[in-house]
Amino acid sequence: MKYFSAVLFFLVIACANNADNSAKNKPAMDSTEINNSVNNNDSLPAPFATKSVKEYCKVIGWPAGKMPVAPDGFQVSKFADGFYNPRFIYAAENGDVFIAEANTELKGVKKVAAKFVRAGKSQNLGESANRITLLRGGINGAPLHKYNFLEGLNQPFGILTNGNKFYVANTDGLMEYDYHLGDTIIKSAGKKIVDLPAGGYNNHWTRNIILNDKKDKIYISVGSGSNVGEHGIANEIRRADVLEVNLDGSGEKIVASGLRNPAGLSINPETKKLWAAVNERDELGDELVPDYITSVKDGGFYGWPYSYFGNHLDPRMKDSQRLDLVSKAIVPDYAVGAHTASLGLTFYTGTSFPDKYKNGAFVSQHGSWNRSQLAGYKVVFVPFKNGMPAGKMEDFVTGFISDPEKKEVFGRPVGMAILKDGSMLLADDASNIILRIQFAKK
Repeated sequence: MKYFSAVLFFLVIACANNADNSAKNKPAMDSTEINNSVNNNDSLPAPFATKSVKEYCKVIGWPAGKMPVAPDGFQVSKFADGFYNPRFIYAAENGDVFIAEANTELKGVKKVAAKFVRAGKSQNLGESANRITLLRGGINGAPLHKYNFLEGLNQPFGILTNGNKFYVANTDGLMEYDYHLGDTIIKSAGKKIVDLPAGGYNNHWTRNIILNDKKDKIYISVGSGSNVGEHGIANEIRRADVLEVNLDGSGEKIVASGLRNPAGLSINPETKKLWAAVNERDELGDELVPDYITSVKDGGFYGWPYSYFGNHLDPRMKDSQRLDLVSKAIVPDYAVGAHTASLGLTFYTGTSFPDKYKNGAFVSQHGSWNRSQLAGYKVVFVPFKNGMPAGKMEDFVTGFISDPEKKEVFGRPVGMAILKDGSMLLADDASNIILRIQFAKK
């Protein structure tokens, strides 16, 4: 009876939210226009200018013969399938490709209720695969081989190799394994070299990792445990941060804080500095708050949970506001649209794409539930010059949305990696496939 009451409660809430999603609540500007407004230093809309809604998409999968689309001259094809929630892609120096398979795990009443409010149709919510799969070959006519490289993990996400070490960022810690380039399986037990916070309400469970340019430090991204600190700031210790550790896990320091969910990490090829793609907060309306990409400044504070885009105060924090921190809040470098769930970030360092893409940033937008009209569900490109954004954001890989009125999508893009031949791999974690984007028109 207790479970039935809980499910009934979720159904009532879902119906109420859907009822609020009427034509009168549609924003005057779409997310692209708002994005351009922010990047032109115009003001953001006021909080609650539109009502906060819950609009989960419904993933229907890719029908036979259907693929995403890319600009003229590019080809999009299926590279590999048969995964369960392929979330992150890492390309090793010898061409091996590692795929982290993991997903959000709901338990008990939450798991049952998700099926009724469409959350279960927007993403995979079963038991997490908790493994890393190795792909070898598959380009230039070579056969593709698939190996179970490492299993028994705890919601793995970030991956990197460095010399004879293989690193995996589980949700609760950074793991280190003995490794030799070309291995097809990890045989060592491995050891946890950094404990990471994952207890309580573990809202943003992904942990990304990347080496600094000198390859003597590891950056670790840890998302917030909540939307806007509603479970208490004590639950956010060492969260909404980018951490830095030595290669053995020692010497931890907080590089930057106030980054709600810095899921995407990439090293800028021109400046050699760290950049992050950050998912901003929900439930302030259709166009608040824009997700963003930004350079990560050492010692910087980026506002969460007290403010956003500098000193824009979050009205929900009025009883616990920290104006001393807000006064120091850094304005992010580039907005990429509200509720786009921009999870992936990679700079293009290959040579096969046209020159306009050189050193520019690709951002994968997974799509969010907190907007009356679907936003994201694509990969966008931000041109860069001299290490900074230098132009309007452009669509790069689109076609994921099947029916915007029915909120139906074919899939949801997330992890990206650039291969040695200059092509791009893109993970679609909802449809469980890896796509390849290559430039064919000379």
